[in-house]
Amino acid sequence: MAWLITKYFASAAVVVLVSEFARRSDRAGALVAALPLVSLLALIWLHLEKQPPQRIANLAWYTFWYVVPTLPMFLAFPALLPRVGFWPALAACVVITIVSFVLFALVVRRFGIELL
Repeated sequence: MAWLITKYFASAAVVVLVSEFARRSDRAGALVAALPLVSLLALIWLHLEKQPPQRIANLAWYTFWYVVPTLPMFLAFPALLPRVGFWPALAACVVITIVSFVLFALVVRRFGIELL
């Protein structure tokens, strides 16, 4: 149980760290947010929990492919925010990400990469 609590606190600290950096500097916050801190933590947790190397490698492999279709959201959000407001822009970005993911998954399937 102590291990689980440690994981929760360390993982939550990453979110707090990003938001605190972003409060002080939009660029510093973006830099810290762009770092794959959550992915690195997940890799560390799996390693410390003695998961098989293939499972850890698969996490890194699929994380790469799942990140790619999220990138259009980061371009759409700043363009939509001043036009439609925060919540509609966020909702539109969720839709954009889902559509991008489905289309991306269909494209990479042709190369033998199964994401769905």
